[in-house]
Amino acid sequence: MITIVNYGLGNLGSIVNMFKRVGVESQITSELLDIQQATKLILPGVGHFDAAMKKIDELGLRSLLEQKVILEKTPILGICLGMQLLTNGSEEGDLPGLGWIDAHASRFPSPKEANLKVPHMGWNLTQVSNPCPLTEGFNEETQFYFVHSYRVHVKNEKHSMLKTTYGISYDSGIQSENIYGVQFHPEKSHRYGMQLLRNFAKL
Repeated sequence: MITIVNYGLGNLGSIVNMFKRVGVESQITSELLDIQQATKLILPGVGHFDAAMKKIDELGLRSLLEQKVILEKTPILGICLGMQLLTNGSEEGDLPGLGWIDAHASRFPSPKEANLKVPHMGWNLTQVSNPCPLTEGFNEETQFYFVHSYRVHVKNEKHSMLKTTYGISYDSGIQSENIYGVQFHPEKSHRYGMQLLRNFAKL
């Protein structure tokens, strides 16, 4: 069962609907027993970094997620803020992230510093930096829908899965063993998002 972790911050219904479109069963839950029994996990997220980490700790999810992901090697996909939570931390907040991938999130330059609209919102191309099962079927035309003000840079390029350019190049997809994260919203990305979620379901 693909289990979408509900900690109060995320567009969860859209993810379930996209999984339905690719013929995959999923569930939304904050119940620790359901998460404990999951075969795959989705960590969504919209909003503030520190607020998300506080929610995860308040619900007692951190130790369970550590057990599932680090010890049991359960595949997990972080989406948008959920991807940033997989890293060491973010300029947006003071709390440490889960620290599963050696990376950090920083804010896009302000419009005064660069000719960029922030947040980065809309469709953008991605380039595969390190092929893996999640990028199967991707090509130079693969694009996804983004809404974010902070971007991630990995410390080691082996953890970069996808790159996107918006003013500068950054890591729009990260990966380490069974841990995956994407900055964009696959649930809003039509056939490209369906391909990614289909790939995740096949892991």
